[in-house]
Amino acid sequence: MAATVYNLFVINKSGGLIFYKDYGTHGRLDTNDSLRLASLWHSMHAISSQLSPVGGCTGIELLEADTFDLHCFQSLTGTKIFVTTESGTPGMENMLRLIYELYTDYVLKNPFYEVEMPIRCELWDLNLAQLVRKDGKAGLTGR
Repeated sequence: MAATVYNLFVINKSGGLIFYKDYGTHGRLDTNDSLRLASLWHSMHAISSQLSPVGGCTGIELLEADTFDLHCFQSLTGTKIFVTTESGTPGMENMLRLIYELYTDYVLKNPFYEVEMPIRCELWDLNLAQLVRKDGKAGLTGR
């Protein structure tokens, strides 16, 4: 089964949206909505880690709604990658890790990229599109 990814967001450690890509065919967000959603998610993620009754909680990793799921990966540096997907899409933890690998390979290692700034890297865009559009089995089990 192919993974249906609707949107992908990358948020820097300060809560600023540094990348947004819409893969859905309907319900596209404008720039202001994507910025607002990223800021809201950053805040909810931080609050959830403080409110957790269990020690060591790092924040929300999965939010399940009636019509979509929101999956989040937070790196050790505080960068968050989150995607909205079709409800019940399996294997998103692995896909988020692969997206983070692409981020480290094509964004952070790019000598022209300034950390915490919006991402404008052609190789990142190309490889990310290839990963997201791939057959679900190939894209979710490894490269």
